[in-house]
Amino acid sequence: MEPATLNQGLEPPPERPAEILGDNPGDSPGAEQRAAPRFTLLIRAAKLVSAQGEFVCVIRDVSETGVSVRLFHALPTCKDYALHMPAGAIYEIGRVWQRDNEAGFTFNGSVDVAKLVNESSDYPKRGLRLGLCFPVMVHGLTGSFEGVVENLSQQGARITCDALLSIDQNVRIVVPSLTGKPRDVRAKVRWRRDRQYGVVFDDTFTLGEFARLAALLQAPALLEG
Repeated sequence: MEPATLNQGLEPPPERPAEILGDNPGDSPGAEQRAAPRFTLLIRAAKLVSAQGEFVCVIRDVSETGVSVRLFHALPTCKDYALHMPAGAIYEIGRVWQRDNEAGFTFNGSVDVAKLVNESSDYPKRGLRLGLCFPVMVHGLTGSFEGVVENLSQQGARITCDALLSIDQNVRIVVPSLTGKPRDVRAKVRWRRDRQYGVVFDDTFTLGEFARLAALLQAPALLEG
């Protein structure tokens, strides 16, 4: 089998399946590998932070010099970005190219690619969380109450509510929706600290729903077109 040459990774991907972005069919057999090999990462969710807010992205390729991502909406039009990994690592990045909902960035500093690819967390089951803050209605057996979501993930949220909720209490939380009609999310209270509550959703969000809801709440113009 002829050795495959690994791409640098910052130029826009060719018009072919993402699974084969790491090879370069134009290279001759035995061509010299470039200094910064690309790793193909499929469905690795991360947080893209800019002046417009925090947005969900999926890392597709990464090398020592840069990374390419796919979003679920247009890219925020900002100068500076940061890539936040689920385990807590943060990488300052700058945009190199953009096409539709895909974009390539260069790292502003040196990066340990192996560490990025194999990141570990003290909370491996914790999903990607966004620091979104927005009002909601919380419905329980004892009535309906106003609350504020302080952070959000696909599987749950931290909310502040003046009502006294009990551990394991079932509630319904009304959140905004792309359809314009509020969405009822069934949830259960898992922890309580003063008037802050951690809830786990029975009706979880898909990654796409989560990403588009984040855009709707922070920069709805990114969903246009």
